[in-house]
Amino acid sequence: MRQIAFREALREALSEEMRRDNRVFILGEEVAEYNGAYKVTQGMLAEFGPKRVLDTPIAELGFTAIAVGAAQKGLRPVVEFMTWNFAVLALDQILNTASKMLAMSGGQISCPIVFRGPNGSAGQLGAQHSTAFEALYANIPGLKVVSPSNGYDAKGLLKQAIRYEEDPVCFMESELMYGEKSEVPEEEYYIPLGKADIKKAGRDVTIVSFNKMMKVALGAAAELEKEGISAEVIDLRTIRPLDWMTILESVKKTNRLVIVEEQWPFASISSEISYRIQKEGFDYLDAPIRRITAADAPLHYAPNLVAGALPDVARTVNLVKEVMYLKK
Repeated sequence: MRQIAFREALREALSEEMRRDNRVFILGEEVAEYNGAYKVTQGMLAEFGPKRVLDTPIAELGFTAIAVGAAQKGLRPVVEFMTWNFAVLALDQILNTASKMLAMSGGQISCPIVFRGPNGSAGQLGAQHSTAFEALYANIPGLKVVSPSNGYDAKGLLKQAIRYEEDPVCFMESELMYGEKSEVPEEEYYIPLGKADIKKAGRDVTIVSFNKMMKVALGAAAELEKEGISAEVIDLRTIRPLDWMTILESVKKTNRLVIVEEQWPFASISSEISYRIQKEGFDYLDAPIRRITAADAPLHYAPNLVAGALPDVARTVNLVKEVMYLKK
């Protein structure tokens, strides 16, 4: 094991798969000459050349269409969006072509493609650059949605998506994580999509989260531990397919569930989880399922409003105490 940055883990995944399979190529804005807007693709142009690391114009719909067509003809493209906020310009290709082609062709034409880039808030970037999109894309049949919280998971999941998935995969990272380091093995490994990971075992309450909100979940668990409350913390890792069975098995043990996410509250990931767990695990619940989400509003620029709009450790701790009936 060695400590490497999140961006390096992604770069290793991309490079290893490109060395293994010459059908894999990457395209997007500034991925080549500039070494990537977030330096994920640093050095890859020199190794793989301009035919496999392609700079594109600022035209998301256009270069996404090129990649989708290439995938349908047997290549395995990786599309880097400078941010998922810009990917809405390419939604026609993602929704109306990539996600639907297998069904519309009667199973004859698959679309093995990975769409990746930073997602969600990243500080003072304003409302148009701060949306978390997991729930939106997870609501589209035919797409798989991955949202990792650390470099180890990111590398294994990205390699899995590029090498083995025949469906289009939306791979959602966090701009705030690119410099963060985690332990990643030197040997090759893959992480199957659709399997959540229990990051911390516990007995009193289950806390579920994903992506950078895992910091909030784990931070809350650490604070609760000081007060003798043992929280089990689950990282979803993959949003679709959703591993709700791991959550259910945890709730059977803890009898309480709190969900922490960066989505807007309406029709969110926590909405789907809450439905599944109350339907299949109602008799195991000793308290109502509770959640903490982003505010139901565009994210503002001012730092105090950003802080107030997003989940934090203190409010998560209070929510756990509510489901344990420890707050008056």
